[in-house]
Amino acid sequence: MTNEKSFSPMSGYPILFLELLLIAGTIYLLTLDMIWALAFILPIILILPGFFVVYPNGSTVLTLFGDYKGTVKKNGFFWANPFFAKKKISLRARNFDSERVKVNDKVGNPILISVILVWRVRDTYKAAFEVDNYEHFVTVQTDAAVRKLAGLYPYDNFDDEEAEITLRSGVHDVNEAMEKELDERLAIAGIEVLEARIGYLAYAPEIAQAMLRRQQATAIVAARYKIVEGAVGMVEAALEQLSHKEIIQLDEEKKATMVSNLMVVLCGDRDASPVINTGTLHQ
Repeated sequence: MTNEKSFSPMSGYPILFLELLLIAGTIYLLTLDMIWALAFILPIILILPGFFVVYPNGSTVLTLFGDYKGTVKKNGFFWANPFFAKKKISLRARNFDSERVKVNDKVGNPILISVILVWRVRDTYKAAFEVDNYEHFVTVQTDAAVRKLAGLYPYDNFDDEEAEITLRSGVHDVNEAMEKELDERLAIAGIEVLEARIGYLAYAPEIAQAMLRRQQATAIVAARYKIVEGAVGMVEAALEQLSHKEIIQLDEEKKATMVSNLMVVLCGDRDASPVINTGTLHQ
């Protein structure tokens, strides 16, 4: 396998000056002798294809009849063998926002996911000759990596409570895994992955409403658990203070009734309606 190598071409300015002299000489000879003027036209035509410009964060890959000669990364105006084939490859960082694809997560739930990728060309030889079209290669391999990664993790831990990393909560770990996966896949094309992260993540429309209701139910249960836990503590504290201050003597039946009433008041969704009992508990 051939690796990228540097090529140092000639500055284009002296050759441009020579080209201008040849053009001026041709114009002058046209007024004197047409045959000698035609003799100057051939070198003018041969010299012109050798000029090329390399912009900042750009490069030009040079080949001669299929033989790789090197890559010019130095900025400026240059001239090289006019028979060289020249292919420009940008070295700038690029963004790629993939399409939202529908895949199944680890537990089989259909989800929609996309990835934002920041990449650039690191090896111009691999980008030019190891793959047919390195930009299309980035698109296809990114899609494949997203599908593979989505199947390794559950969307959340509702169905897999033992899952330590999920697509929804383990963003940092998932993004690191995605960067590593894409870096390995794109290395063959000389592509360097600067950053990869999930750009969009959601349940597929056909199960989105059901999952939303499940999340709401889970939140309600968790809130109720906290309310009951706090109410039990408050009831316990109330009974202890009543007994300690000897405000009233309660037997087991009265304690049970008080606990029941307090739990209803503290855990209910609505404001309590007071009831005045002028008799005993049994009247």
